[in-house]
Amino acid sequence: MTIDPLVLMTDVEDATEALLVAAEPLSDGEIGAPSLLPGWSVGHVLTHLARNADALTNLLTWARTGVETPAYASPEARAAGIEAGAGRPVAEQLADLRAAHERFADAAAAMPEAAWATRLPLARSAAAVPWLRLCEIEIHRVDLGRGYTPADWPDAFALRLLRATVKDPPAGAPGMVLRPFGLEHPLVIGSEDGPVIGGPTRSLAAWLIGRADGSDLTVSPDGELPTPARWR
Repeated sequence: MTIDPLVLMTDVEDATEALLVAAEPLSDGEIGAPSLLPGWSVGHVLTHLARNADALTNLLTWARTGVETPAYASPEARAAGIEAGAGRPVAEQLADLRAAHERFADAAAAMPEAAWATRLPLARSAAAVPWLRLCEIEIHRVDLGRGYTPADWPDAFALRLLRATVKDPPAGAPGMVLRPFGLEHPLVIGSEDGPVIGGPTRSLAAWLIGRADGSDLTVSPDGELPTPARWR
């Protein structure tokens, strides 16, 4: 069932506010500390979240106006923007992130109903853009490495993330059958002949996208867990 993008925007608003509140106590010294993403500091993650909001605002503008407005000018420009902002003080980082979110929220509010069906790069339609933003916030908040973990994800987010990852796995994902606790039907990636992996929904979702080691998951037949394909 398709979720109304404006309903998802409420989740985006709540997740953004929670992120900003959680990040506010950071010291300027912590900005340069390593995050959980190799090669990225806490400041890199925060700056990426701000620039991603602007990138998705560009996509919504494209959908609304019909004028081609790519998310980023180029991969090089994306990387340069993150690098340029990574070392800024906490207050500047958070003000930037809040302003970028407000631009994104304004772009979503300005969307005519018909424009949500526009097909876009990175998304099957503009209606998927709020979901992409929610994923960025929830997953990269974990990547900050400041106490927020996949165990803290809302139930509805974790289940939708798991289903979305199964439906559109990264290239090269190994075949497997997932049996999340509490779900009646298994979820299949690739082949039903693959191993059966069981565990909590949050743990399965986090493991599939490289945010958990799978230590609380089971595998049948007995053996090692397969290695998930690299997520973005």
